[in-house]
Amino acid sequence: MEMIETYVVSGIGYHPFLIREGWQLAQLNYIESQHIDQIFHLDVHRHTDEVFVLIKGQAVLIGATIHNGEPIFEAELMRSDVIYNIPQGRWHNIAMEEGSEVLIAEKSNTHVSDFEQFQLNKTQVRELRNLVKKFFDSEI
Repeated sequence: MEMIETYVVSGIGYHPFLIREGWQLAQLNYIESQHIDQIFHLDVHRHTDEVFVLIKGQAVLIGATIHNGEPIFEAELMRSDVIYNIPQGRWHNIAMEEGSEVLIAEKSNTHVSDFEQFQLNKTQVRELRNLVKKFFDSEI
């Protein structure tokens, strides 16, 4: 058995790469569906917090509460020296710029069995895009 395990995660999209009893690490590498112009829904996990760490590039972490079918958004431009947590039961998504990579820690198999989506209507999509683009524009 090796004393030190190493992992290099390449390829676009979501990659769970270290799954142990009760927890997992995954890496989300930029994929077109994470570009702010392609985000049309929010996700929620009912049984786990989800931890995000920016490895490379630019990303905006989006959180939301939903009241009477209307999301109230909160967003933050991620920094590579900060660990972010979305508590269980909170709606969220992540907008990424091309080339970005994010490490994710959560309960094992969250991506398989603890996943719901809230579809955004056109007005909500527009509101979210305006909010997130302000963060990306401020970095240019």
